[in-house]
Amino acid sequence: MQMSRGVMAGLTTTPMTQSSTAISEIKNYILTKSLHPGDALPTESQLCADLGVSRSSVREAVRTLVALDIVEVRHGHGMFVGQVSMRPMVESLIFKGLLNPGDDHRGLRDIVEVRLTLDNALAEPVTHAWHNRQDPELDTLVDKIEHLASQGKLYTDQDRRFHTRLLEPLDNHLYLHLTEAFWAIHTLTVPLLDAPKLEDLTSTAKAHRAMLQAARTGNIPAYHQAITQHYTPLLAVLT
Repeated sequence: MQMSRGVMAGLTTTPMTQSSTAISEIKNYILTKSLHPGDALPTESQLCADLGVSRSSVREAVRTLVALDIVEVRHGHGMFVGQVSMRPMVESLIFKGLLNPGDDHRGLRDIVEVRLTLDNALAEPVTHAWHNRQDPELDTLVDKIEHLASQGKLYTDQDRRFHTRLLEPLDNHLYLHLTEAFWAIHTLTVPLLDAPKLEDLTSTAKAHRAMLQAARTGNIPAYHQAITQHYTPLLAVLT
């Protein structure tokens, strides 16, 4: 395994520790070798030899990368490229949302506002992707959402799938990953709230159908309006 030191002389920045050097070089190795999740990485001994650092530094680096979901350690099998998911970000945001003494809803309100902003920003590509496009899954989801809402029942799973399905045709998959991350946070923190009112459930359910209709007709202003209708009840509770 060939690794470059990647440390330029003459810089006035704080010197890198052996552990931070190992972290940078392992990530650089994954990128330069075009590795994918599940691909094998060099052994701990090989990393020590190639990087010229101690075993304890490599182990500390690996622990950090495991926490970031960049490296996966399978005991008895070795080290592999991790899933590189947004799990660390999700966990960090959830914890941050809970660290607001005197304001239990601040973290969730911030997340909902970011989701609202993202959905509005994606109105044009979503309506373009779904213009005159049929999808039985979305129709089934909307029907199920409205049915559950009429019975005063939550429809979190269907709601989550509805939004992710809308983004799947887009070229930029980061939008989908961000939405899934925000939904994971929402799902875990929403129990902090009181049970939603029937009128809020039904209003939000109708907003899903309005979003789908606006997307299929290419009506961007109507899509924005449906997004506002979707988030208004939740933001009212969090205010």
